[in-house]
This record gives sequence, structure tokens and C-alpha cells, in this order.
Amino acid sequence: MHAEQLLALPTWRAFDVDDSGRVLAGGDASGSVQLVELAPDGSATPLTAFDSPCRGRYLPGERRVVVEHDRGGDERAQLSLLDLATGELTPLVDDPDHVNLLLAVLPGRVVYMTNRSDGVAFDLVIHGVDAGAEETVLAGGTPIGEVAADAEGRRLLVTVAGEAAMTDRLLAVDTMPETEGGRVHVLAEGARFVRPQFAGDEVVVSTDAGRDRIGVALLGGSWLAADDDADLLGLLTPDGGTLLVVRSAEGVDTLRLHDAATGEPRTTVALPVDGVVTRTPPVFSPSGRYAALSFTAPDTPGDVVLLDLASGEATPLTRTVAAWEGPPFVHPVDVRVPASDGERVPCAVYRPASPDGSAVVVLHGGPESQAVRSFDPVVQLLVAAGHTVLVPNVRGSTGFGKRWYSADDRERRLDVLLDLAALHDALPGLGCDPARAALWGRSYGGYLVLLGLAFQPERWAAGVDIAGMSSLVTFLQNTAPHRRAFREREYGSDPTFLAAASPLTRVEEIRAPLLVVHGENDPRVPVSEARQIAEATGAELLIFPDEGHGPDKRENKITAFGRGVELLSHL
Repeated sequence: MHAEQLLALPTWRAFDVDDSGRVLAGGDASGSVQLVELAPDGSATPLTAFDSPCRGRYLPGERRVVVEHDRGGDERAQLSLLDLATGELTPLVDDPDHVNLLLAVLPGRVVYMTNRSDGVAFDLVIHGVDAGAEETVLAGGTPIGEVAADAEGRRLLVTVAGEAAMTDRLLAVDTMPETEGGRVHVLAEGARFVRPQFAGDEVVVSTDAGRDRIGVALLGGSWLAADDDADLLGLLTPDGGTLLVVRSAEGVDTLRLHDAATGEPRTTVALPVDGVVTRTPPVFSPSGRYAALSFTAPDTPGDVVLLDLASGEATPLTRTVAAWEGPPFVHPVDVRVPASDGERVPCAVYRPASPDGSAVVVLHGGPESQAVRSFDPVVQLLVAAGHTVLVPNVRGSTGFGKRWYSADDRERRLDVLLDLAALHDALPGLGCDPARAALWGRSYGGYLVLLGLAFQPERWAAGVDIAGMSSLVTFLQNTAPHRRAFREREYGSDPTFLAAASPLTRVEEIRAPLLVVHGENDPRVPVSEARQIAEATGAELLIFPDEGHGPDKRENKITAFGRGVELLSHL
């Protein structure tokens, strides 16, 4: 299997859906994610052709789309308005020196956040689409997570970053205040608050307040759904009649429709295979008739599924693997790998049909993220090449409770080395030669690749670092200013410890073959992180001038992934 063949498979995701069942989708047939409108019969109409990935939302009740796009992957998002009747694209928020992120759409209005006041703090702004008038309703805060409006658009629920890592503050914001600047009330803080929604005068939110796992609750009231062995995401339809509950356990999502008034389960939604719909969360049509799902699984690069909420029937609008003629894609088995401190590391193991004894550990980014049952072309390429692939959720990962995602905070950062050691120790039991084991990771996963090579040089025979941090000190000094304080919640700010936890500090220990990949325009992990580790080690360095925190464009992925697979062919 070649990278060109695998990455030629299109992927789809759903950004919005209207009451006729038309889905505003993202498809990457052109090489990057562009907007496409899917009709209920699956026919597709391309809408955009930017040089970088984009996303969008319908304006409620209109045939116009708000488009968010950047330039060259720089993540300084701009907003434009696309008229679907004429195809005309006009600027809505055009300020290329700052970040302008779309958060919500209301009838005739757009809610977005921008750091244009000082380049660091974010303001929450409501923009009138036709009149162009703007009002700042929340000023000078940390990056905003989510926004939801009540039925009249008079009140907003807003999540912002809390003081501690992986915590939020949930705010209520009056959009039509009597006093200048808005009226803001803190509703809750000190826990995670996900997808808050108004339910009349009450608020439905998914939270881990007072528990290890995320459940669905009425704020300040009762639990509507909770599970000690899974995270639950509750999504209320706009008409308030149905609660869609997504249960996420062991990287697999299952869906059930509940009666919102009683909480009683109504219908279980059948998905094609074990996979996930939460990579891009489900979206509802304005009346609540339809939900559009972005579905992916180890054998499904990404499909759009239209869910009829009355019947519970889920209909795929795209079928990404219909034309695939290569070898079957591999599904994993789950294992728990014991670490020396008594922890057990969740890990998915992908086994090739004809293993050659080598192993590759693929490490996800974040760290506040999770490896789930989604399609990963890197994993499938490596398995097809004969490697046994381990995809762990090391400490710091979400999806396994509050205790696990907090287990690497600040001065516990290097405890993750216990997990890497445990994975290496488990290789003989998986039929692998521990002398032929490599690390592959992107972003925070790239940092872990470098960490393993520098701190455990006797264990790892090669590494592929994509957009990883080589020094936590220089990373925090040089990352985009609006991200620095946010990331210090996770990594801390003690320069002595940050240096001690940096691969660059122990660079003389790195002796395994190493490939370093980065985008020139990366605002999250500056390209200087790649250059300094490559210069210090003599590693092969691939820098893409048209990428940010990537690679995201197909041709660049083909180059990077192909070179990485070639490097590991010598294990």
C-alpha cells in the first residue's frame, strides 16, 4: 500500500444541516478540506476552493453560508459570506493580522471571537451580517471554547478556560444589555463544561463536576444521564423535545435518543461499524428534524450520516471506501499495558496479516486528546508495511476520566516516560522484537517521540516527529502570544523544570535515526522547534512552506508519511 493510494481516499465531515436535509459538509477531494453541499440523495455541489482548509455554517433560514478560512495554515482565521444562489463570496470579517474564529450563527447575526484588541486576549463579538454593525459582549478574556444561544438570541452560554488545566468557566452573557459592554454572570467553574444549551430557563450541560467521568446534567440540578465507565455527551434538539446522548467508551461512540422531558431512552441509533461521531460533534437542523453526523472508523476515512430524529434512522450520504481496491483495513484489539507505578495504559493494537517483528508506537497530540476508533492513514500505512502498531492513550489523555487526564500535569510531565517504558516492555508479549521498535507522533505526540529518544535511547530504534516541541522553554517563549498562558496551565512556567523536561536538554543522548517534519507557518509549535532539534542531532528535516500545524494538504502528507514509512522500513 502506498501513501498516494491511501490519501487519495476522500474524507467527509458535517458542519451544518438545514430543515430540508441538505448538509453543509467538508470534503477533501481537492487535497484540502473545502465546503461542499450534500443533498439528501447524496449528490454533491462544491462551494469553495481556498488554498487552505476551511469550514462554515448556514445562516439560519437562509441560503447563505458563513465561511471561516485562513491563509497558508497560519490559523489567523477570517470570515466571509457565501451566497449560495449567486456563488458570490464577500468579506465579512477581514483582519488578516488577527485571529477571528466563528463560534455561532443566529438569524442575521454571527458570533465570533477575535484577539484584535491586543493580539493576546479574546473578545466575544456579535456581527450583524447585512448592516455590518458589531457589538462586543465579552471583552478581554482567555480563548473561548463554545457558545450557545437561547431561542430568541438574547442570551448566550459561553465557556472560557478556567484557572486549572482542563477546567472551564461557564458564563451567561446578555446580548442586549442595558449597560455598555454586556452583562456577564458566572454560572459554574472548576470542572469541564461541554456543549451547554438552554432548555427554557434551565441549562443542560455535559460535565465532570463532582465525578470522574463526564455525564449529562441540568446545571445545579439532577443528572439526566451518567455512567461510571464512559463519558456521555448530551445534545438537546433546538425544539427541546429530544436529547441525543453519545456514549464514548474505549474509543467507540454509541448513540441513543432520549425523551428530553422524562429522560427515558427512546431509540438506539445504529451506526455502520464501531467508530466515532465526536471528532466533529453532531449538528442539528433549526427545527430539530435532522442531525448530521461526521462518522469515522478504522475502515472508514470519514462519512457524513444524516439522522432522522423522528425515526432514529441513520442514512450515509457518502461512502468513502466504496472504490477502495487495496488490502482490507485493520481494526485493533484493546489491551491494558501495566506500568511500573501500578497504572494500566489503555492501548489499541493493530496487527498486520504478516508481521515482521517490528513495532511502531503512534502517539496522539494534545495532550488533552484521545486516540479513538477513527481512521488513521499513518496507522494503516504502517500496518500494511508489516509493523505491529500500538496506539496508546498515555497519561494526560482524555476519555478515561479526570484522574487520568490530570496524571501528567505540570511537574508530573515526565511520568509519561513510565508509560513509554511499559509499552516497550510489552512488545515481546505481542510477538515483537523490542530492538526493532520506533516512535511516531504529531504535535504533543511529536514531543513524546523526542522525549523517548532522549530519555530512553536504549529502547527506541527510530523516530518520526511531526510538529513536535523540542524544548518546552523555547516553545512557550515563541508560541503565539494568545496561546502562551493557555498552555502554561498544562505545562507550568518554572523554567528549571521546563528545561529538565525538554528533549533538547538531553539532545546528546539521541542517537536513533530521526525524521523531523514541520510547517513553516505553524503558530502553535513554531518551526524553530524543528530546526533546533534537527541541527543538534543531524536529523532529516522536512519543512513545508505552505503549511501551519500540519501537514494538512494531501501532497504534503504523501511526502511526509511516505518518507516516514521509508525510514522505518530499516527497523
